[in-house]
Order: sequence, then C-alpha cells, then structure tokens
Amino acid sequence: MRHSPLTDRRNLSFLLHEVLHVESLLALPRFANHTRETFDAAVELAHELAITHFLPHNRLSDVREPHMAANGSVVIVPEVKAALDAYAAAGFMATIADETLGGMQLPMTIATACDGLFMAANISTSGYALLARGAADLIHAHGSAEQQQRYMRPIFEGRYFGTMCLSEPQAGSSLADITTVAEPHGDGTYRLRGAKMWISGGDHELAENIVHMVLAKIPGGPPGVKGISLFIVPRYLVNADGSRGRRNDVVLAGVNHKLGQRGIVNTFLKLGEQNECVGELVGPPHAGLACMFHMMNAARIGVGVGAVMLGSAGYQHSLAYAQERRQGRRVGQKDPSSPPVAIIDHADVRRMLVQQKAWVEGGLALVLYAGMLVDRGEQELLDLLTPIVKAWTAEWMVKANDLAIQVLGGYGYTREYPVEQYWRDNRLNPIHEGTNGIQAIDLLGRKLLGRGGGALGKLAQMIQASIGAAEAHSSTRPLGAAVARSHAQASRVVTTVGAAAARGEVQRAVAHAHHAITVFGHLVVAWLWVDQAVAAARALDTWTSDDNRAFYEGKLLAARWFIEHELPIADHAARVLEAMDPILLDLRVEHL
Repeated sequence: MRHSPLTDRRNLSFLLHEVLHVESLLALPRFANHTRETFDAAVELAHELAITHFLPHNRLSDVREPHMAANGSVVIVPEVKAALDAYAAAGFMATIADETLGGMQLPMTIATACDGLFMAANISTSGYALLARGAADLIHAHGSAEQQQRYMRPIFEGRYFGTMCLSEPQAGSSLADITTVAEPHGDGTYRLRGAKMWISGGDHELAENIVHMVLAKIPGGPPGVKGISLFIVPRYLVNADGSRGRRNDVVLAGVNHKLGQRGIVNTFLKLGEQNECVGELVGPPHAGLACMFHMMNAARIGVGVGAVMLGSAGYQHSLAYAQERRQGRRVGQKDPSSPPVAIIDHADVRRMLVQQKAWVEGGLALVLYAGMLVDRGEQELLDLLTPIVKAWTAEWMVKANDLAIQVLGGYGYTREYPVEQYWRDNRLNPIHEGTNGIQAIDLLGRKLLGRGGGALGKLAQMIQASIGAAEAHSSTRPLGAAVARSHAQASRVVTTVGAAAARGEVQRAVAHAHHAITVFGHLVVAWLWVDQAVAAARALDTWTSDDNRAFYEGKLLAARWFIEHELPIADHAARVLEAMDPILLDLRVEHL
C-alpha cells in the first residue's frame, strides 16, 4: 500500500482516517449516502488513473511544451487529451458537485486527496481539469440558472473547460489597475475590449469550448476594485438549444514559455479586437471581485495541494534513490576495500530526507485539514488559514524539492531524473494566485489584525485541545509544550503589531509581513504534527506488526524533527515582527 511514486499511501490513509477522522463527515446529511469504502474507492481510482494516464506523459509534455502553429492554433501532445478524457469519464470533473447535477457529491477532503494524486503525477495536465472545475463551481455559486445550464453542466460532463482571466500585461496582481472594459449591448449581454495575460489553459482544442471567467469594468462604475464586474466569455458562443455557435472575438495573441508547469498552455489573450467579444454578466454589476474570490480562494488552496504533492513526489523519488544508490563508507570505516554503503546510511542524507518528510507530511495534513473546514462549513477559520495554505506550502515545498535534488547530487541536476522538473514545476507556486508577499499582507493586515478575532479564538481552542491530548503520552508531551510556547509567542506578535496598527503605524506594522507566514505557518503545521504524533502514540499502544510499528515510530520521529529542529525558525521571525524595525521604510532607492 505504501509504495507509490506519487506519495506514501499509508500516510495518506493515516491522515484521512486516524488523524482527521474523515468518516465523521458521514454524519452530515450531504454525505450520508457515502461510506468509508466509497471514500477509499475514490482515492484508489484517482491513484490508478494518475499512474496510468497522467504520470506517463509528465516528462513528455514538459519537453514538448504547447506552442502556436502557423495557423494560430495551440499544439499539445495528444496524451494530454487522452488523460483528461479518462478523468472526465471517471467522474472527477464533478467530484464535489451535487448528485442531482451528475456529481459524486464527495467531501472536499476526499476530493483534495484525489486532486493531489493527479497533481503529483502531472500538475500541468491536472491544471486544465481543476481550472474548469473551479469555473463551474463559480458559476454554480453566482451564475443564473440559465448560465448554470449552458456552461456549468457541460464542464461537469467534461465537454467544456474553463479559465480565470484576471491579470493584464500592465497590471499584474494589481487588479485595481485593470483596463478591460465591458459595454452594455442592449440585449442583456456586454461587449468586452482589452487584454488578459498569464491565462493558463486559455486556448486549445482539448474540449468543445472554453469558458473564460473574465474581470472587466463597466463604464461609469466606481474606481478601483469596487468597479470590477465578472463576465462569462465563452470561446464559442452557445446557442439557446445548447449547441455551439460562432467563434467569439477572443484571440490568442501569444503563448508564454515557462520555467516549469510547461505542459499547461499559458496564454496572452486579446478580447474585442473586432468589437464582437460577447460576455454575460455574472452576479451584480461592480461585485465581480467578490464573486471571483470564490474561485480565487479555491485556487489558492489548490496551489497548496499542488505544492505539497510536488514536494511529495520529489521526496518519494529521493527516498527510493537513497536506498538504492551505493556510494562511500560510514564514518570511521577505514578499509577502502569494504563495499560502499547505500547513501541513506550517511547522516546528512538522512537529514535531508527527514526534513522533506517533516515538511511534506506536515503540509499534506494542512491541505487536507483545509478540506475538512470546507466540509464542516467553518468558513471563518478557513479564511484565516487560506493564505497559510497557499504561501507556507509554496515556500517550503520548493525547499523540499531542492533537497530532493541535493540527495541525488549531480544526477539530480540532470534531466535524466524527475526531481529537477518537480522543482521547476513547484517554483511557480510562490508566484501565481497572489504572490507569497500578497498572501503575507493578507494574513497579517487583514486576517490577524482585521477581522480574525473569532477565527484566532477558534484556532487557539484547537491548538490547546491538541496540547492537552499530547499530555497523555511521554513521547508527545514535550512536543505539545513546545507548540504551547510557540502559540504564546505568536499571540504576542498579534497584540504588539495590532497595537502599532491601532496607533496609525500601519506601514511599520506590515513592513515585515512576510515573516507572518513563517510564524503562523510553522505554528499551524507544528500543531497538526502534534495531532499526528498523538495518533501515532495511541496506535503504538495497540499495533504489533513490525511494518506498522516502523510507520508510527517514523511519525513520532518526524514530528519531533519538525517541532524541535524546524519550529525554532519561527522564533526569529516572531522577534522581527515584534520589533517592527523601520529599516525597510528607511531604505531608499539610492541605497540599493
């Protein structure tokens, strides 16, 4: 059960059933028709499809990345469409959708586990499907009944794909500065003019249609982000009977060639060059950004899942390599004629492996826990943790992939092994869906100092409960105590920085916001490691087989590593935040 190039499947089962107790969701009416067996079957099917349809072309779609043909169309290796067709046929385009809509109506926690397996196998091909599903969920939340029928259902059926069109060449992450306009046409539709940049999945022949979710401004609306509206802009117009109509005025202007995640085409789109780009308003006018956040927040959690699973794939490969590769001899072994040992016998290699394990398995617990919050409807706590889910995983999983390359040494730096591609693919995650710097400002400035009081109280209760549970075992008691100290320190940061913001020193308070991701990200992951350690300690009281004993002992050691060797990093970050050193405000351009 454990062996997989994607992730430790025993660990995945442990997190789902022994730590998060996902079967408790069966008590909720929405999931009452499921069983633990249907949950496990969905994960098993996802793993099978990921191995057979997604993993085999991961390198191929990286080497033969999408490109524009002479006729302006996008050329993509055929294996991508074959994989996506199998994905849709198995029902994964509608994993969380209502059964009445043809969906599986699975919990988000299980959907996250399934998504993660596809992303570990091939994050680029997965991107097409997950963007489409995100567009469908957005239309379900904010679209009209007619829009749901014409655009959402075909996505769930796998016939249409989708995108999110936010950024523009001149605006980037500053959505207040977008210039795409949408003029009312008099028939209930709008005509859009503008350009959108960095649009993943923006043009291809993988599906019958592409449903672009586009942010634009209606003339006469409020300035800045308050004047942004949301529109459905299909690649092909859809007739009243559901048939495909004429090509919309959305033109592929270029394909961006990236460091990683090369298999998913990334595009520059021009809208309305012929003044015939038809769009349909979604939600109220000037409320587009609020509507789009439904998709954006889901995408940020998706970034976390993808980051963790790329870290996981790198860890699995470097672990297998370290067990097979024989080189050097143990320290103190002076006989040059003695056989070389597996490099996993070298302490520094074990360090790099346990660091990866601690980051990856802690990160996986975090993203699955976010899924549980969705399923339980705990939106306030989910809002608080979303920037951590996105930014903490994005930062530390790139470091995990870096260590995977280091374990393989020179071979890891070549394209003969996949670990260099995992690093390149993961390097996008600190950038897209809101850079890590933006996430840090959101966490500190809005979530912690703004409206996060209730969520912080809930998080404190959860942490204290885990610390209390850790008291029951001698092996976990010190871990709980260390997390208690870290939690107290994080609470002081909120108090100190919050007082400065209340005095009007907002810029000084958030100048070092990037450290907030480390302080609170490490705290949350350490707390989840305490939960894992407690579950492992309890299991060791009953499990007797050598295999299970080694697994649970490994959990305790990884928890100890993270809390004793990694968590102290947050101490320094917390001290910097509390000090609010004005150095970055004093720093002028000429100083650089």
